[in-house]
Amino acid sequence: MYTFDSRVRYSETDEKGLLSIAGIVDYFQDTSTFQSEDLGLGIEYLRKQDMLWVMSAWQIVIHEYPALGERITVGTFPYQFRSFMGMRNFFLDDAVGRRLVSANSIWTLMNMKKGTPARVTPEMEQRYVLEEKLPMEYAPRKIAVCEGGTRQESFTVGRQHLDGNHHVNNGQYIHMAMDYLPENFRVGQMRAEYKKSALLHDEIVPVVSGRQDLVTVSLCNEKEEPYAVIEFQQAAHLS
Repeated sequence: MYTFDSRVRYSETDEKGLLSIAGIVDYFQDTSTFQSEDLGLGIEYLRKQDMLWVMSAWQIVIHEYPALGERITVGTFPYQFRSFMGMRNFFLDDAVGRRLVSANSIWTLMNMKKGTPARVTPEMEQRYVLEEKLPMEYAPRKIAVCEGGTRQESFTVGRQHLDGNHHVNNGQYIHMAMDYLPENFRVGQMRAEYKKSALLHDEIVPVVSGRQDLVTVSLCNEKEEPYAVIEFQQAAHLS
């Protein structure tokens, strides 16, 4: 298990002064990156192997949002490798160890030269310590999208959306999708399914569907083929 301590910054909060969904995703991305770097399995290692971990799916369950200035502990651990796939849990706790956020993620290891999945290396299997998966209700990887979604105005991928691999960062898709939530929609669970990578200058067409307590945003190309599908479920217990 890998953890690091932090404090909720003003730049990470939403209009209610609580850590935003995008902020939670950023913390989780950072903690898995920190773990991999500390184990010698980070960006430079993957570059030398012509490999890249690509996010396939997120499931993030928010029990309570931490507030501005609150001290938090963010943690992660892998719990399974299967051929070219890796499964990893994340969590966010408050200063006394109460679980505020639980998450599951599914990743695919890719060979960058061939553009095909690559098997997990012996170094990865040796250095990553697999642990028991978190107790949570695990949702399917694939997200069902209701027919009859409403097509929104398209926009163009800019440099601010890209990560070090020159693809739209998986957290940026969530930033994009949140723009289409109804006012005062408090997210209790967020799921994301990533289908293909959007690149600089690609045109993104959002298609929004769902009901009052469940909103799905498909971020598509001009043929309405999705790059990513993001599902937001409202939680009555969160104010």
